[in-house]
Amino acid sequence: MGGFFGITSKQDCTHNLFYGTDYHSHLGTMRGGLATLGGNDFIRHIHDITNAQFKSKFETDIVQMRGRSGIGVISDYEDQPLLIGSHLGTYAIVTVGVIKNLKELTRSAFQKRTIHFSEMSGGEINPTELVATLINEAPDFKQGIQNVFNKIEGSCSMLLLTKDGVYAARDKLGRTPVIIGKNDTAYAASSETCAFPNLDYKIEKYLGPGEVIFMTAEGIEQIIPPGDRLQICSFLWVYYGYPSSHYEQINVEYVRNRCGQALARNDNVSADIVAGIPDSGTGHGIGYAYEAKLPYKRPFIKYTPTWPRSFMPQNQNYRDLIARMKLIPIREIICGKRIVFCEDSIVRGTQLKDLIKRLYDYGAEEVHMRPACPPLVYGCKFLNFSRSRSDLDLAARQAIQEIEGDGNKNLDIYSKAGTEQYRSMVDRICKRLHLTSLQYQKLDDLIWAIGLPKEKLCTYCWDGVE
Repeated sequence: MGGFFGITSKQDCTHNLFYGTDYHSHLGTMRGGLATLGGNDFIRHIHDITNAQFKSKFETDIVQMRGRSGIGVISDYEDQPLLIGSHLGTYAIVTVGVIKNLKELTRSAFQKRTIHFSEMSGGEINPTELVATLINEAPDFKQGIQNVFNKIEGSCSMLLLTKDGVYAARDKLGRTPVIIGKNDTAYAASSETCAFPNLDYKIEKYLGPGEVIFMTAEGIEQIIPPGDRLQICSFLWVYYGYPSSHYEQINVEYVRNRCGQALARNDNVSADIVAGIPDSGTGHGIGYAYEAKLPYKRPFIKYTPTWPRSFMPQNQNYRDLIARMKLIPIREIICGKRIVFCEDSIVRGTQLKDLIKRLYDYGAEEVHMRPACPPLVYGCKFLNFSRSRSDLDLAARQAIQEIEGDGNKNLDIYSKAGTEQYRSMVDRICKRLHLTSLQYQKLDDLIWAIGLPKEKLCTYCWDGVE
């Protein structure tokens, strides 16, 4: 999905920028980048972080970087930050989100016969450069950001580093968060509040949907007020977010514990232990164990020193290999046990199937899977949630394909818990994964766990409601 961090400071900000950006490493998959501004000089570095930690790639760069303001990003795939020269002046830009109408906007730009794109990768337009192009169509940054919000389909939050300060803009419907922090010498804008405590920042403000602020070392100024409609991604709490982060003042780990409690309240399975698939399933598992009054154990230990996140490589076989290598089983905890396993979600189920087989290979008697969210029936239209090339890669859609002969048929019925079609879909997924039982979270219980009204949450991937 990606995440960003920006600073305006009364003193050199390079090290804070480096560490603040590094705290977003759990969000990105392929690229990391930093840009600082010292006087009138921009300094920028971008590295491939597909198979290496962000900090290992930038430790030597930051020695040469200087400036009292800067922006950093952990990106899905495109090179960022970009340095842009325009009638608005020179500025650096980072974005988080996805542009679904990228091709249409590109064609529209080419029709003006004065536009070209230079940040090409694999023959594709860099989405961040397109955002910059839309900004440059306007007479000032405020109207430029509004132009982006009005024209893109998908979502886009951004930071702009200019000679005067940093613009921080949250997506029009607030699908991704932007939070402002403050310490004695600086202000910072971050996708994740977990970047703040160890750098001595305190939360100053949660930006609202579509809100834009201008940030200097002296303070923040609202440029565009927040809109009325909020559609923050619910999956931030379920999976993407770091446990110590807060969105809309609601902590991620707190929500995951409540998700697990809700799963346990709706369950009557007999089991010996509860476990969570590390790392994102851990909080859900702890909540389940607490509510069910069962011991929480760790049948798999995650080996973190060398293996990167499992979904990072493009190649599915390599992703599966990394997922396997990261999790080391403990026979004494598995053998002879009836295990309830809590997971954040079931997307394709490819890696999960192998994990379940390994549990049986190590002597598990029963394996009961309890995902913390409902079945993913619809592919996300608003964020880079999954690397799947098609919605039909989703485990739920594969089950519908087997039942109906058409994976796009009757999705509204299959996504409603309690219907015959829903039960048949879940049963197919359960059998394909060789589980003893499979029971998903109910959408109402997930909404309860988060604690926001449904109308303020994006639940599209579960119920298709935009």
